[in-house]
Amino acid sequence: MNAKRPLTAVLTGAGISTDSGIPDYRGPNGVWRRDPDAQQLVTIGPYRADPDVRRRAWLLRRDVGALTAEPNAGHLALVELERAGLPVRVLTQNVDGLHQRAGFPARKVLELHGTAREVQCLGCRVRGPMAEALARVEAGEPDPPCRACGGILKPATVMFGEALDPVVLEQAGAIAKACDLFVAIGTTLQVYPAAGLAQLALDGGARLIVMNAESTPYDPVADEVIREPIGTALPALVERLLGRG
Repeated sequence: MNAKRPLTAVLTGAGISTDSGIPDYRGPNGVWRRDPDAQQLVTIGPYRADPDVRRRAWLLRRDVGALTAEPNAGHLALVELERAGLPVRVLTQNVDGLHQRAGFPARKVLELHGTAREVQCLGCRVRGPMAEALARVEAGEPDPPCRACGGILKPATVMFGEALDPVVLEQAGAIAKACDLFVAIGTTLQVYPAAGLAQLALDGGARLIVMNAESTPYDPVADEVIREPIGTALPALVERLLGRG
């Protein structure tokens, strides 16, 4: 009878995508530190109530360029880990879809905070491509309404003030509890409930590796803390996990 192969769960945050040109939020040069008012643009209350907030939010989405960003060495390293045949699941706080674009199987990626590659109407809940909505902004619609019902469009992401999808969160929790190794990459481990997945893994007896530029609340209980840049540190870690480094 074959022995059970160890499961690796990888929680990724904004830090893994900064090398792709997508700014993080809480880092030294993060969006919130440069412009604290920008948090309103991704908070459901102000977004729903204030057309000016929505107009600024659409400009931010246009300027960030998440739809044209390319996967970087960190994303590609995780693909290599999966293709080597190791059981691995990605639990991501990111909404950029870069894990899938890098070649990581979509069925093995749980997007905890949704996706910025689609929009959703707050009224009729119909979904559509973000690229089409941004094209309307470029064409002169500062706050493009839903084509189906005229309602307010938002990214298909979980904004501040909204709850995570309970089904996705339950699946992520099950993976965290079952894993043998939990690797937190580019996340401050301060945004809950996603950050609580690290504790679920620890409670289940998993080893914990934290890879982040700044300290996190889980550093003192981690088996390993890595401060080096993710673009070089993550490929090196994957080499070690594959027994090649």
